[in-house]
Amino acid sequence: MDIIKDFMMINKQVFKKTLNSLKNNGVIIFTGIVYMILNIAIFSVVLTIFKGILSIFAGIILAIVSASLISNYLYLLYNIINYNRITFQDFKDGFKYFLRKVYTVFFFAWIGSYLLSIIQQILGFNAYILNTIITISIFFILNALPETLYLKVLEPMDSIMYSIDFIKDNWFNWLLPNILFYGLLYYLTGNIITDLFATHLSFGFNFGIPSIIKYLLGQGLFSFIMIYRGHLFKLLSTSTRRKRMFMNKF
Repeated sequence: MDIIKDFMMINKQVFKKTLNSLKNNGVIIFTGIVYMILNIAIFSVVLTIFKGILSIFAGIILAIVSASLISNYLYLLYNIINYNRITFQDFKDGFKYFLRKVYTVFFFAWIGSYLLSIIQQILGFNAYILNTIITISIFFILNALPETLYLKVLEPMDSIMYSIDFIKDNWFNWLLPNILFYGLLYYLTGNIITDLFATHLSFGFNFGIPSIIKYLLGQGLFSFIMIYRGHLFKLLSTSTRRKRMFMNKF
């Protein structure tokens, strides 16, 4: 019973904080549009300039661009969770604030995928089945990695290990609300989020009024979920069930 009581108490607090944060920082809903425009523009320029033998540089540059956009979004969330405000200066600073952390994680992921491809060749595993199993496992085991990167002062590898321990210690309080929210997001928008570092929903370039309204509503829910995750992570990572139950008495 204490587990259920703790779960209800946690989510009641986090829900109130999230509503207040989204009310004061509703502009974050529209960052997805900015990221899409920047992505399209930069990708078009880079792929036009770097062709042929230079295409190897295109991959590196585009990885840095992707990491920079993720860094920007995480920095906005960082300011919302910690200070309940974001400014245009925060937006400008965000592109480089967590860039090193995010790009290093990307590099680790690239090494992991390279080693996995070697194992597949040696053992002859069905690549699709193995990739699916690993993708799902990583999505759950490292589910709190984005929050760890922007709310904990840790090196990238330490952040990965911390996020694993966090899920191990808080799997019920973390995964259940996330599953419920992402299920609701899928029901309302049809979007399945499998990218740990998703910064926005895909638009689909349907410019009809109903599609635009649906997209903005979906972005609103997505933003709510990401802010909720931040507040939930901060609460769970700075307290224990015993401490929370004790503090709730006063």
